[in-house]
Amino acid sequence: MPAQPLDTALAEVRALLLDPARLTRAVAAGRRRGQAPSVVRAELRPVRLKAGMRLQVVTSDGVRPYTRNLAFGAEADAAVDALLAEPFGNWHVQTTDATVQVRVTKSGAAQVHRAATRSTADTAHDREKEYLLDPGDPLFDVIGGSAAKRRQVDAFLRALAATLPANEALPRPLRVVDLGCGNAYLTFAAYRYLTASRGLDVRLIGVDVREDQRARNTELAERLGWADKVHFVAGTISDAPVDGADVVLALHACDTATDEALARAIEWRAPWVLAAPCCHHDIAAQLRRVAAPAPYALLTSHGILRERFADVLTDALRAALLRRHGYRVDVVEFVDSAHTPRNVLIRGKYTGASADGDEYAALVEMWQVTPRLAALLGEDRSAG
Repeated sequence: MPAQPLDTALAEVRALLLDPARLTRAVAAGRRRGQAPSVVRAELRPVRLKAGMRLQVVTSDGVRPYTRNLAFGAEADAAVDALLAEPFGNWHVQTTDATVQVRVTKSGAAQVHRAATRSTADTAHDREKEYLLDPGDPLFDVIGGSAAKRRQVDAFLRALAATLPANEALPRPLRVVDLGCGNAYLTFAAYRYLTASRGLDVRLIGVDVREDQRARNTELAERLGWADKVHFVAGTISDAPVDGADVVLALHACDTATDEALARAIEWRAPWVLAAPCCHHDIAAQLRRVAAPAPYALLTSHGILRERFADVLTDALRAALLRRHGYRVDVVEFVDSAHTPRNVLIRGKYTGASADGDEYAALVEMWQVTPRLAALLGEDRSAG
């Protein structure tokens, strides 16, 4: 491959980076001989925000990413020129019709490889899945980026995107609370997506009962440069010192912890709720103590069937209680069951319109169960 002047190659790269109609994604990395850029990696892509098309520039110093969404024109021009002046050893630019790779040689010249992008029909079979949060995003360097984790992150973000449609006016700042956040990798992914891809001003609080998790997650927020907007507190879901929220997340909170999260969301009248329940021991234990109503004894006479029925009954009653308290509710698949058996997502939007509770009351009376969420809301079993 013959070398060519570096300035000529970078001029070609510049034109592609500043063409929002063609640019798909570009990455600069590596270093030239005897030189080091001020950042270890830069990634650029066009993104469409409410304010219009922007050039998203994500740079990383090896510790934390820094994201900017720049208007095309003088602002984007200046940022691109600054990056092209950095002594990166490689540029990889993908466009709608071509891929251009530039490698800087030891002598300071450029080796350029160009390839046409195959048509959608040619690549439909083997192209990589498009993720809402790019698998190469620097966030995954901090939270870990196994294939399974990326799939779960993407499934969650798609549910979040459907819950918060782009054409809907959202509060600014958007207050997000993750109740029972654990190691918080979905928490961090939600913040990254909402701020970088959606351009929202977000304040996020993660709650977990374990102090070591709070300390760990706080340290990660600092590494990511988000400590001013992302905070973590140690405490129970029911008692954590949080004043309210616009979006309540409860992702794989165990057993009745999901009920505690839903109760707080209802208490706050949070506009949006996403809950992915984990285990369902409470209703399962109640079913063991009572005789099944006729003719449903076969549903509970075998342990494994009783456990699975308890899962369905618990989440059906949770959805019903949310509807009674003014939420429009969907129960959908969270992530493919091939990846996890805990794949149900309860998604609610507060409308203020309460649903009839007769079917709920009949169901709990038939099975002689008291949902934990009903108890937390101070409701009698037979309340209709």
